[in-house]
Amino acid sequence: MAGALVDRYPRKWAMLAADLGGGVATGVLLLLLGRLEVFHLYLVSALTGALSSLHWPALSAALSAMLEKKDYARASGMMSLAESLAGVGAPVLAAALLKPLGLGGVFALDLLGAGAAVLTLLLVPIPSPPPRTGARTSLREEALYGFRFILERPPLLGLQLMFFGINFLSTLAVTVLPAMVLAKTGMSEAALALVRSAAGLGGVVGGLLLSVWGGPKKRVHGVFLGMAFSSLALALMGVAEGPGAWATLAFLESLFIPIINGSNQAIWQAKVPLSVQGKVFAARRMIAWFANPLGMALAGPLADGVFAPRYGQGEGIALMLLLFGSLGVLWGLSGYLLPKVREAERLLPDAKENQAAAP
Repeated sequence: MAGALVDRYPRKWAMLAADLGGGVATGVLLLLLGRLEVFHLYLVSALTGALSSLHWPALSAALSAMLEKKDYARASGMMSLAESLAGVGAPVLAAALLKPLGLGGVFALDLLGAGAAVLTLLLVPIPSPPPRTGARTSLREEALYGFRFILERPPLLGLQLMFFGINFLSTLAVTVLPAMVLAKTGMSEAALALVRSAAGLGGVVGGLLLSVWGGPKKRVHGVFLGMAFSSLALALMGVAEGPGAWATLAFLESLFIPIINGSNQAIWQAKVPLSVQGKVFAARRMIAWFANPLGMALAGPLADGVFAPRYGQGEGIALMLLLFGSLGVLWGLSGYLLPKVREAERLLPDAKENQAAAP
């Protein structure tokens, strides 16, 4: 339903609702300080996750309207850079501030951040499509339109299936990577921290690179080759030995992710009419991200029930990385064998030149 709401109402409202909701959730935790239970954290996490389903399609659609086609990938790189910096820096900063400020102080800083986001949104003009004329359809029908839009366009459907597949394969490998590092280093937390830090740094550098470079002129090269190189780094982790080698490969694996996502995002922003981007973007994210919980659910049983009993805990998981990483390389390169996907940018008209009517 989130995508339908994003297209039905001003996109600024959707982003404001998400940021205000996150601030309210933090405020509730602050009020419950001293009486916090684990289920409170579950409820807040569920709420913020639901609100993010509003924020991302609204922000993506707003950027499509505000920017020129040539700047879409750069903007995606900047967003990836900001997310990676937050992912790397926020836990470190929170840990450093926890002792001097306490948990209440950390929550208060989070509230200030939410307030700054809301104030910025209020001050910045955010374009939205003109109001629709004619009879209004139900939210359910509008939400389903996003899926129909993708199914009716083979180039976009092919891209979507490429992402579903690569997300599934990479999740099967990445989920068990920490277990491999711990098993091969005698449960060394320092080794695991090194690998994770390198992966975070790779995301930062990848986002910065895309922000400056703008990605390949033909966006599908960034998608297909990015998938192949990122998966190759995962596969090599299965044969490499030592925290230094794993950290280097984790850096390279994460380095290509902003390029993959930014190149793909630029295609969708250029080819999907602005008036329906909320619905379509919400649908495509749901399809692609469904692969993540599916991969997580299968990774553990495969590791404990299939690979570890036959090859040992560390070596069995290393074989999983080699296997699923190698399949990811083949999956990424297979996009070149599909003409409708390979030529998606040529086959589909640009959105700003051909604004289709919403349902």
